[in-house]
Amino acid sequence: MTAAASNASLLPLLTAPLLFFLVTYGLAWPVARRLALAPVERLGVSTLLSTVGVFLVAWGIYVFTLPWTLVWVLPVAAAAGFFLGREALREVWADRLARSLVVGHVILTAGCLGWLALIFSYGGGGWTGDWFEHWERAVFFLQRGPLDQKFIGYYALPARPPLANVVTAAFLGLTRVDFAVYQVISTLGSGLAFVPAALLVRRFGGGPRAFAVLVVLLLVSPPFLQNGTFTWTKLPTAFFTLFGLYFFLSAQAAPATSRLPALLVALSLAAAVSAHYSGAPYILLLGVAWLWLRVRHTALAFVVGAAFVACWLGWLLSTYGVAGTFLSNSSVTAAAPSVGGQAVRALANLRDSLIPHFIRPFDTSLITQGNAWGRWRDWLFQAYQLNVILSLGSVAWLGIAVALRRVWPAAPWRARAFWTFFCVGAVIVGVCAHGGRDTWGLAHICLLPLVVLGLAFLAAQWSSLSRGWRGVLVVGGIVDFLCGIALHFVLQSLGPSHIAGFGDGSRINYDAKTFHQLRFLGDVLPASPLLLGALIAAVLALALLRACREPAAIEA
Repeated sequence: MTAAASNASLLPLLTAPLLFFLVTYGLAWPVARRLALAPVERLGVSTLLSTVGVFLVAWGIYVFTLPWTLVWVLPVAAAAGFFLGREALREVWADRLARSLVVGHVILTAGCLGWLALIFSYGGGGWTGDWFEHWERAVFFLQRGPLDQKFIGYYALPARPPLANVVTAAFLGLTRVDFAVYQVISTLGSGLAFVPAALLVRRFGGGPRAFAVLVVLLLVSPPFLQNGTFTWTKLPTAFFTLFGLYFFLSAQAAPATSRLPALLVALSLAAAVSAHYSGAPYILLLGVAWLWLRVRHTALAFVVGAAFVACWLGWLLSTYGVAGTFLSNSSVTAAAPSVGGQAVRALANLRDSLIPHFIRPFDTSLITQGNAWGRWRDWLFQAYQLNVILSLGSVAWLGIAVALRRVWPAAPWRARAFWTFFCVGAVIVGVCAHGGRDTWGLAHICLLPLVVLGLAFLAAQWSSLSRGWRGVLVVGGIVDFLCGIALHFVLQSLGPSHIAGFGDGSRINYDAKTFHQLRFLGDVLPASPLLLGALIAAVLALALLRACREPAAIEA
C-alpha cells in the first residue's frame, strides 16, 4: 500500500471521533442552551437530544428512501448551532463542572479507543456473533438490505430495536463503510454513558474531583471496558437509561409548572428501549415509581414516549406484522413452554446471577481449552460480566456498601424506599426478563446501567471515605485492571497461532473475522502493541492525576 493510500485509509478513523463529538454535543445545542438548567446539565442534555436527533434524521432517510448524502446535514447543523450559540457555549465552558465533564469524557474515550486498537480478534467467555450481527444491521440500514435478511444467519430485523444501529449507520455514512471505522463509532457511542453518569455524580453531591474519580473507576471496570469495545448496544442503552433515571429524580422536585423533566424522562426511556430491549425493565420500574410518587405530567410523558417508539415500531408492525415484530426476540424464542417452567428457570437464573460461579457447582465446558491463560481469562470474564456483585468490581461493591451505610440513615424514607425498589427491582426484573437458562448468570443482559450507577455513587462518595477504605479500593482497582482488563485485552491482541488454543468462543469469532475478510482497528493502525500499551498507561495516569488534583467541591 502506498503512503497516499495508507493516509486515505486512516483518514476516516481520524475524522470519526471529531465528527462524533461535534454532532453529539452540537446538533441539539441551539435547543439545549435555552433550557432552564445548570450549565453542566445543558451540556449533558445536548448529547441526549443530539443522539435522538441523529436517529430521527437517519431513520427518516431510511424509511422514506432518501439519499444517504443528506446525512451531511448533521455535522453542518451542529457546526452552525455551535457558532450561533457561541456566547452560551462560552458561558457553559466557564463552568468548572461542565469542563470536567467534557475533559473526563475525552479521557475516557481515549482509553477505550486505545484498548480497542489492541484487539486482533474478539474473545471472552461465550460472547460470539453479536459483534458481527450489529455490524450487519448497521450496513443493512445504510445499504437498504432485503427485508427478509437473517442476521448472522438467524435473527430477523425486528429481533433487535434499531436506534443504535441506525445512529451508527449515520456516522458510517459520514465516514466510510468499513469495519474498523464501525468499531471506532461503536466505542464512541458506548462512551456516551459517561455523560449521564457524571450528572448523577453531581446529583449525589460530587464535585469536579468526583467526576475525575468516575473516569478512573470506569477505566478500571472490566464490564465497562469489555462492553465498550465489543460492538453491540448495551452501553448506548445504559446512556439513555441513566438519563431517564436522572430526570426522573429531577421531576420529583421540579415545580408544578415545569414539564421539562417529565418530557426528558419519557424521551430517554423510549430511546433506551429503542436501542436495546433491556431498557424495558427500567421503564417498568420507573413507571411504577412514577405513579407511586405521583410525579406530575404523566399524560405528557406517556404521549412523548409512545410517539417516539411508534416512529419505528409502527414501521415494523406495518412491514413484518404482529407476530414477526414481537415473536422474534431471543427473550421470547428462548422462553420455557409453560409459565411454571419459565418461573423456575427465572429463579434459577437469579440464584446463579447472585452467587459467584466459583463457590457453587457449575459446568466448566464453556471455558475448557488448551491455553491456561485463556482459561483464566474466560473464568474471570464470566465472573465480572455475569455476577451481579462482582460486576461492580472485586472490591468496589464493598466500598459502595460502606458509603451507603454512611448516608442511608440520614436519607428521607421515600428516598430509601425508592432506591431499594429500583435497585432490587432492577436485579430481579433484569435477570428474569431473559427467557433462556444460563447457569453462569445473566447480569450482563440488563444490569449494566446499575453497574455504572453504582460506580457513579462511589465516585461521589470517594472523598468522604476513610483513607484506609480508599486504599482498599485502590488495591481492588489494580486487581480488576490486571485480571479483568489487561489479561483480557492482551489475549485479544494475539494472533492465529494462539487463538487455536483458546476456547470455542474465541475460535468462532476469529473464523467469522477471516471468513468475512474484516479488518479490525488493530489491523489498520500502524502502531505496535508496546506503543499502544504506553498510550493506554498515559491515559490512565492522566485520569489518576486529574482525580488527585481536582478540587473536591466548587468554591462558593
